[in-house]
Amino acid sequence: MNGAESLVHTLADGGVEVCFANPGTSEMHFVAALDRTKRMRCVLGLFEGVVTGAADGYARMANKPAVTLLHLAPGLANASANLHNAKKARTPMVNVVGDHATRHMAYDAPLSGDVEGAARPFSHWVRTAASAREVASEGAAALAAATSYPGRIATLVLPADTAWDEAQGPAPALPSHAPEPIDDAQIDAAARILQGGQRTLLLVGFSALRDPQSLRLAAAIAARTGATLMAPTSNPRLERGGDLPFVPRIPYPVDQAIELLAPFRHCLTVEAAEPVAFFAYPGKPSRVLLDGTEVLALARPEQSGPEALARLADRLGVKVTDAPLETVRRPVAPVSGGLTAESIGQAVAALLPEGAIVADEGLTMGREIYPMTRGGVPHSWLSLTGGSIGIGFPFASGAAVACPDRPVLALQADGSGMYTVQALWTQAREGLNVTTLVFANQGYQSLHQELYKVGANPGRTALDMLTVDRPVIDWVSLAKGMGVPGERVTDAAELVQALAKGFAEPGPYLIEVPVD
Repeated sequence: MNGAESLVHTLADGGVEVCFANPGTSEMHFVAALDRTKRMRCVLGLFEGVVTGAADGYARMANKPAVTLLHLAPGLANASANLHNAKKARTPMVNVVGDHATRHMAYDAPLSGDVEGAARPFSHWVRTAASAREVASEGAAALAAATSYPGRIATLVLPADTAWDEAQGPAPALPSHAPEPIDDAQIDAAARILQGGQRTLLLVGFSALRDPQSLRLAAAIAARTGATLMAPTSNPRLERGGDLPFVPRIPYPVDQAIELLAPFRHCLTVEAAEPVAFFAYPGKPSRVLLDGTEVLALARPEQSGPEALARLADRLGVKVTDAPLETVRRPVAPVSGGLTAESIGQAVAALLPEGAIVADEGLTMGREIYPMTRGGVPHSWLSLTGGSIGIGFPFASGAAVACPDRPVLALQADGSGMYTVQALWTQAREGLNVTTLVFANQGYQSLHQELYKVGANPGRTALDMLTVDRPVIDWVSLAKGMGVPGERVTDAAELVQALAKGFAEPGPYLIEVPVD
C-alpha cells in the first residue's frame, strides 16, 4: 500500500464518501488510489472553484465533509474564493492539495509555490505530509479537525513522493472536538433580558436554523417574551416551509438594516455574530444596531445553539408547542403577466416540490423571492455566506450529490454565474437533479446599487464595467454546449410551464429569465 492508498482508506473509514476533484500530475497517485480502492464517488469539476463550491454544498446537506483534490498552489488559488465562502459557512471540508515531490522542490520548477501559505487564509488547519508513512495519520488528523464543532476547513498538502512511496496502512480515526459547554450564567443573563420588558432581538444562526425543533423553540421564546426572531442576512442552511415559523433575515441594504434594528435595546445572538454592514459607506455606521444596544451571546459560534435554546426555554418555562404556527399559505401560480420579482416569487413558491433544496445566488432577485416563499412546502434554503460570488452553480451541484432524492432549485444571478459556469458540465455528466433559474439582467445589478451608495459619480466607463450586455450572454446556448437542456422564457405563464418541466426532468435543466 502506498501513501495515497493509505490516505483514501483512512478518509473512507472516517465516513468520507465523495471526492470532488480537479487533479494534475502531482495528484496522479491519489487518482489511481481512488480508482483502485473504489471507496469514494469521484466527481470531476472543470475549475477548482467548482470543486470547493460543490464540496461546500455537499457538506451543508450531508452534514459531513467531502474531500477535494486540488493541484499545487495555483490550483488552490483558483479554489480559494469558494473556500472563503465555506469557511464563513463553518463547513466541514478536507482539502488534499498535491505538491512537487520533496526532492524536486529545491529546483523551483514552474509550478512551484507556497502551498501552505496559500492555504492558511482559507483554512483552520494546515499541514504538509513529511513522508508516506505519516500520510494516513495526517489524514486522520485533518478529518478530525474538519469535523470538530462547528465545522472547519482542513488542508493537507501531499507531496508526490509521499503519495507514491510505501506506507504502513490506514490510520485509526481521531476524536473530533465537541461543542464547548454553555455556562449557566449565559442562560440566566439571557432570561433576565427577555423578562426585562425592553425591545429585544433574538438573532439565530447556523445549526439552530437547520434544526426544526430549535426553530420552533426560538419562535416560542420570542412569542412568549415579546422578542423579535430574526436570522442573519446570509445563512449556510435554513429549514423553511410547511408549519415551520417564518424567520425574516436582516436586510442586506445598510439603510434598511439600520431602520429595522433601530428599536432594539438588546440583541441575543445564537451562533451568530453582531450584525454589521457588508461594507463601509460615507456617512454611515459600520454597526447596524443602535449605539448602546447591548449584545449578549446566548451561544457563541463554538457552542451549540440548539442546546442553548433548549436550556433557555426550560429556564423560561416555554414549550415547543408555544410556537405560533405559520399561517401564510402557498400562493397560486401566476397565469399571465410580465416577469417581475412578485410573479417569479409566486411561480417558485407555487411549484417548488416538497423537500426541495433552494441554492440561492440570485443576489438582488434572491432577496426578493425569499419572503415570498414563506408559505411553501417544506424545503431547505442555502445562501451565499462569504460574499464571494461564483458559488451558485457549484453548491447546487454539491447539494444534489448529497441528496439525490431531493430536487434542487438554483437561483442564479447572471453576472456571478459566469464565474463558475463550468459546473453545468458537472451537472450534466453526473445527471444531477438541478433546475436553474438564471436571472439575466445583463449586468451586476447589486454593484449598480453599490456604486451610488458609496457616493461615486459614475460615467460611461464606470457603468460599462458593471454591465455584461455587449455581447448579451446566451445562457440557453451555453447550457446546451455543456449538455444541459434549457429554454428562455418571456412572461410569467412561460416561466410556470418551464419550471414544471424542469422539476419533472430527472437531470439538470436551465431556464433563462430576463429581468430588469
